[in-house]
Amino acid sequence: MPGRLLSLVRAPASFTKQHDTHRTNITPPSSHQSLLPPSYSFDPPANPKTAAKSQESLVMDAFKRHSLGGRHASDKKSSPKVEPHKPAKMSIEVESPPLVFYNAPQASTGALFSGQLKVNVVDPHVTLDKFEMRLLAIVSTKKPVAQHCPDCTSQTTEIHKWEFLTHPVSLKHGLHSYPFSHLLPGHLPVTTHGTIATLDYSLSAVATTSLGDKIKFGQNLDIKRAIFPGTEKHSIRIFPPTNLTASVKLPPVIHPIGDFPIEMRLSGIVHNKNDAQTRWRLRKLNWRIEETQKFVSPACPKHANKVGGEGKGVLHEDTHVIAGEEVKNGWKTDFDEGNIEAEFRAACNMVTKPLCDMDSPSGMSVKHNLIVEMVVAEEWAPLKKLNQVTPTGAARVLRTQFHLVLTERSGMGISWDEEQPPMYEDVPASPPTYIGDLSSDFDVSALDDENNSNPAP
Repeated sequence: MPGRLLSLVRAPASFTKQHDTHRTNITPPSSHQSLLPPSYSFDPPANPKTAAKSQESLVMDAFKRHSLGGRHASDKKSSPKVEPHKPAKMSIEVESPPLVFYNAPQASTGALFSGQLKVNVVDPHVTLDKFEMRLLAIVSTKKPVAQHCPDCTSQTTEIHKWEFLTHPVSLKHGLHSYPFSHLLPGHLPVTTHGTIATLDYSLSAVATTSLGDKIKFGQNLDIKRAIFPGTEKHSIRIFPPTNLTASVKLPPVIHPIGDFPIEMRLSGIVHNKNDAQTRWRLRKLNWRIEETQKFVSPACPKHANKVGGEGKGVLHEDTHVIAGEEVKNGWKTDFDEGNIEAEFRAACNMVTKPLCDMDSPSGMSVKHNLIVEMVVAEEWAPLKKLNQVTPTGAARVLRTQFHLVLTERSGMGISWDEEQPPMYEDVPASPPTYIGDLSSDFDVSALDDENNSNPAP
């Protein structure tokens, strides 16, 4: 690179001299003048070779300064940022099982959350004036009422608060533990990360020292819900103006991982009239699972006039497919009975990141529907020769949908029903009491005579 620059700025063999009473100026060709630093001016000697060497030395000095400046700037950017000294550090140790709410929000007893908040004092000693921890529910939306407004974008609700100190405490160097526990109510919505909005639970601990320093710690909590499966669901759909009827058997709940069976029976496919038979034949079957996310973006008091006042918001809805497949064969057709029986297995596509069903008072909800589409074609045949089938050219698309409940598996969580101690009404009845004096019904002296007659060896 220096060699190329020197070759560009080297003066030509012939140059023009301009005589003046005070100095002699050398003007390089205009094609190379922009490469020279504009702030440098020099008085070259009369010898052309010496002038060329002076120009080369100036270019080399400028190149060196540029290289050193760039290197120093990069070193300055890469230098690590020095964090301020903290007299103590905090960490958390969760002792309870994974937070899983069992059954629907109306029937769930909640989950116990317990652990220990540990303070590791680095200095010889530190005095804490205030020490508290809060459990927060944070709802954030990607489509706020007012863009770049933090109050419209996120709303924070305090679920519970722990105050570990009632008066200032001096802690020595070492590890100190503060136990905590709380029964999370079962009606709380689960942790959800949707395309429109997100719901997160976070622990926020703050300790204030006597010098005014704040020691902070935060950690997210993942709360799930598992609904126990019940009886299978049976649904019937009628497709007018035809006589076709679909009877579908669905599982009570489905899970994000794993497949589930779907059984379907299509009846009324045969119709006899005027020595002829008209029947429907199933040509194709499609199924898909749609996930519908809804959220009401609230407005802060500053931007409430955009939505018509306080307490109102803008409803956003997003529907997308999380699973689907085309079934072209595998069903059984019985024209004698007039039925078509189909059975297939469906599963969610994990690539789409499906969410579990939830419904929050904040206006956030997630629902799932199974949509089945069947293409049937009409055929005609005489009753005396049913093998001579003639397509009529008529076809119909039968479309129906069913609600599905997508929930997590129970996993390693423990329901609060199994953890809580027995209540007063759960204690069984005590043993029966004895009425009357025991000595009046039983002769104790007889036992004494028996023991005296049979002395111990």
